Amino acid sequence: MRQFLLLLSILLFACTAPGQGSGSLDATGFDARLTEQGAQLLDVRTAGEFQGGHLAEARNFDWTNGELEAIAPKLDKSKPVLLYCASGRRSAAARDFLVKQGFTDVVDLSGGIGAWTNSGRPVVK
Repeated sequence: MRQFLLLLSILLFACTAPGQGSGSLDATGFDARLTEQGAQLLDVRTAGEFQGGHLAEARNFDWTNGELEAIAPKLDKSKPVLLYCASGRRSAAARDFLVKQGFTDVVDLSGGIGAWTNSGRPVVK
């Protein structure tokens, strides 16, 4: 199973935007990327939204109040960055920002945490 997930991750990575390793993934693809060693999982919603339920191991850096922009220099550019928000709009904007900052492997969850939960995947509170 682990080999299957690794192969799926490689295929998904190969299908993202040319030369950037960036784009949006559905819940299945995003879930597969979570298994990668060193993946940096970031929830870019507000603290209140985060407290209402989030993906396990996610760190919360609010996009709308500039927290992600402030912490970006401390993130590891050599490791994948996985972003999500409520619907996918904020995480897509955050992804674009990080790519402009030189991050080469940045993906966001298409449809946000709503798509995640609608696919039957868990959140923690």
